[in-house]
Amino acid sequence: MASTPKASPRDRLLDATARLSYRDGVSVGIEALCREAGVSKRSMYQLFSGKDEMLAASLERRIPGYEARLAHPEPETATPRERILYVFARLEKDSADAGFHGCPYLAALVELKDPGHPANAIARAVKEGLAKAFRAEAERGGARDPELLARQLLLVFDGASARAGAGVEHLDDGLATATVTTLLDAAGMK
Repeated sequence: MASTPKASPRDRLLDATARLSYRDGVSVGIEALCREAGVSKRSMYQLFSGKDEMLAASLERRIPGYEARLAHPEPETATPRERILYVFARLEKDSADAGFHGCPYLAALVELKDPGHPANAIARAVKEGLAKAFRAEAERGGARDPELLARQLLLVFDGASARAGAGVEHLDDGLATATVTTLLDAAGMK
């Protein structure tokens, strides 16, 4: 029986940082991160200059999975409207998970007030990327003002994500997609 190789200390630290910072916030301590990863603080400091760099690397490492979750499964055949609505349907589905705490990138932006923090830069780039994707879909779908629609969609996404993540809103009734449908209709999206 072949054994699976154990993840490297770096990977274990990044995984632990992703789990704990998402669940407990970015202020989680280095001791807790190292304990969760099964890595000594000394080893952590050999791999990263500190927690800030580790948090940024953890957020950056999660980008492909985050973007894949929001991508329509049939992008070639889906209309721009369907691709936008899929993002919100995915958010509604994900928010039903007991471990859902909202968008990890929005949470990092809210918690990290310093725009010079390396994790803030990663999170900001991800949110700007989502706005850019919304704008591109809005343009393809014939929206009257693609930039305004993209801003509105990001506002709904982040607001719904934050409220559901805080447990003050339940999205299982389709509220996010209904709201977005209204915006798409008002913008003249096909």
